[in-house]
Amino acid sequence: MKNQSITSNIDWICVLIYIALVVLGWLNIYSSSLSSEEGTSDKQLIFILFAIPLIFTVLYVDGKFYEKYASIIFAVSLISLLGLFAFGKTIAGQRCWYAIGSFTLQPSEFAKAATALALAKYLSDPQINLKEFNRQIQALAIVFLPVMLILPQPDPGSALVYSIFIIVLYREGLPGWYVGTGFAIILLFVLTLVLETYVVILFAALVLLAIHFKSRLADRNILRSFLILALISGFVFSVSFVFDHVFKQHHRDRFNIVLGKAVDDKGFGYNTNQSEIAIGSGGWLGKGFLEGTQTKGGFVPEQHTDYIFTTVGEEWGFLGASVVISLFVILLLRIIYLAERQKTKFSRVYGYSVAAILFLHFFVNIAMVAGVFPTIGIPLPFFSYGGSGLWGFTILLFIFIKMDANKVNEW
Repeated sequence: MKNQSITSNIDWICVLIYIALVVLGWLNIYSSSLSSEEGTSDKQLIFILFAIPLIFTVLYVDGKFYEKYASIIFAVSLISLLGLFAFGKTIAGQRCWYAIGSFTLQPSEFAKAATALALAKYLSDPQINLKEFNRQIQALAIVFLPVMLILPQPDPGSALVYSIFIIVLYREGLPGWYVGTGFAIILLFVLTLVLETYVVILFAALVLLAIHFKSRLADRNILRSFLILALISGFVFSVSFVFDHVFKQHHRDRFNIVLGKAVDDKGFGYNTNQSEIAIGSGGWLGKGFLEGTQTKGGFVPEQHTDYIFTTVGEEWGFLGASVVISLFVILLLRIIYLAERQKTKFSRVYGYSVAAILFLHFFVNIAMVAGVFPTIGIPLPFFSYGGSGLWGFTILLFIFIKMDANKVNEW
């Protein structure tokens, strides 16, 4: 039985939260750009208006289209990323955009949805078993192909987003040690920057020793434990070299500031320091819409893009920030709930991919603004200024909403 209209059976909870986030995002962009003469809020309003026909187009297309042509969509997205090296426009040292007159388009924002579709298509094959090593490599290759094209632009923030697909793969059967290894690498990297090298190795040795004696007698393997410790030691000793010779100076400065190893309130730490002041000054109820002194004074650079949440904190206070965070959390939980109810593996994998991508953007952006993470170019979904970002997230979400609506007809 065909749907009677393109809005039949769609999940209105997701749609209403999307509308609320977009409206709140525009209000904060309007406030943060009020002192400038760039017409930023007017441009964002145009982007929002263009998102409306985009939504109806996504909903008009049959949900099975996205599964049938997932590979082609992914290939087109890779070509669009590759084309940047020849035809892209360089802005602030990054070759991430196509320019058509005064209008720019960032293909990496759309590649997220394309990668999610390609991964869902691959994993929906009944013959795919992520317990097999060759299947693991193939699945990871799908994720890392766009990363290899995004990193040289250079756009490490966008590339970082693709790391969250490891959670999706884990949900679909990837051995847990992949995720555990990833978290262990991050933890060891940070600890090595904060502590002395020998302290980190000693800590790792004690952890391995505890695991060894807590394991069942049949599972104990002293040689394996020594091998793991040797690998950890090699990694720990390499951190300093990578940090000093691979990372660029501004990356080192941002890490040092976040880790408390350096204070630079007028240099690389200026953004973080000002964002913390703006959020802290909002108090419980905020200073009021258009009344933020930090916002009106333009003290926070790039406030309408990556630092838009500082406007929320200053003008809407703890209460307003809590409302925004709650909306994101409800949306994420709703997507996961709907993903578990899907009748096809393709839709389920795609749903989890949507939730994972939105979560990483939401979590990292707010952690960055709060000074917990170093400054990374990751926008807040539906809030940060930009047409490519808004349209990319809109397509990502509404493809899943369409799949969920179509599940009624998949019996």
